[in-house]
Parts: sequence; C-alpha cells; structure tokens
Amino acid sequence: MTTPVCTSASKAATGHAGHAASFTGYPSFSSYVRARGPVLLRTARSLTANPSDAEDLLQTALTKTYVAWERIEDHRALDGYVRRALLNTRTSQWRKRKVDEFACEDLPEPSIPGSTAPPAADPADQQVLHDAMWRAIMKLPERQRAMVVLRYYEDLSEVQTAEVLGVSVGTVKSAVSRALGKLREDPELTPAR
Repeated sequence: MTTPVCTSASKAATGHAGHAASFTGYPSFSSYVRARGPVLLRTARSLTANPSDAEDLLQTALTKTYVAWERIEDHRALDGYVRRALLNTRTSQWRKRKVDEFACEDLPEPSIPGSTAPPAADPADQQVLHDAMWRAIMKLPERQRAMVVLRYYEDLSEVQTAEVLGVSVGTVKSAVSRALGKLREDPELTPAR
C-alpha cells in the first residue's frame, strides 16, 4: 500500500504530534504485541489476499492502538480493539483503493530443490479447494466477509463477533447465515461437496 491510511498515527509515530513518540514508551504495549502479534497477523491475513498487505494492515492497526493506548480503559479487551482497528482500516483501504490488482487462475508452485520425499497427500487438491474457498469468500459483501472471518477463521463466538463489529447477535446470525448460503451456492465450490 502506498497510500497512508492513518495520518494521525503516522504523525504520532514520527514525533510530529508535539512529543517524540517511541514505541518503547509503553512496555505493556510491547508485551501485548509480542504475545498477540501472531494471532492478530492471522486475522489481518484473513482480511486481505496479499500477505504483505496483511502485515501493513496490522502495522497500521497497531499504530492506531499505540496512539490510543492511554485512552483504552480496559486492556483486557485489547484484541477486540485491535480487530476493530483492522476492520476499519481495511474498510477504509478498500474504499480508497484503485483497482490495480488482478486475480489470476494459476498460482506459481514453489519449487523445493533437492526434495525427494513424496508428499503424504496431494497438496494441489488441497490448494485448489483452499483457493476456491477464498475466491468465494472474497465475493461476499465486506460486512458478511468480516463476520465469516471472525466466526470461522478467528473462531470467535457470535457474541464476541457482535461485540467486535458493534452489532447485535441477531445481525451476526442472519448475516453469517446468508453468507453461508451464498458459499453453498457458489459454483466453484460445487465439486468439493
């Protein structure tokens, strides 16, 4: 991403906000990022197709969290705060994006030099199913996709998903139900049944 998503966060990170902001200023923030970083990166990867964009997305969300660190009253709810920042940032990026990415049918296969051991199962079949599932998920409207990702990839309950998104549990149930219906009808997923 070349467009800065959060200018206030980038100003604060560079010390433009009137004081020199150092990411070592909050040891509890550093501990939180070390402990929860991998889980949050998995969430970011679920929201975008490109791993590099996922890292940028997480970095932006963590910058926003750092800037608001003193205002966050309940540090036990940090995962929800960061997930909300991830979703809001991704939505902003999606709204501002130029269409310069193109999906391709064939993915390059990584070559493993010197590998002679045969794989236990055919990874190509698994990858085909995985890719078809992600293409189907990416066809869902943004809100339904976020709910499906939080419910099934992040393994949050309906109540937790509703809290993260700021909606009612009924909204989560109905939106996820509609999303699963669309996934069941997707022609690319028909052979997988």
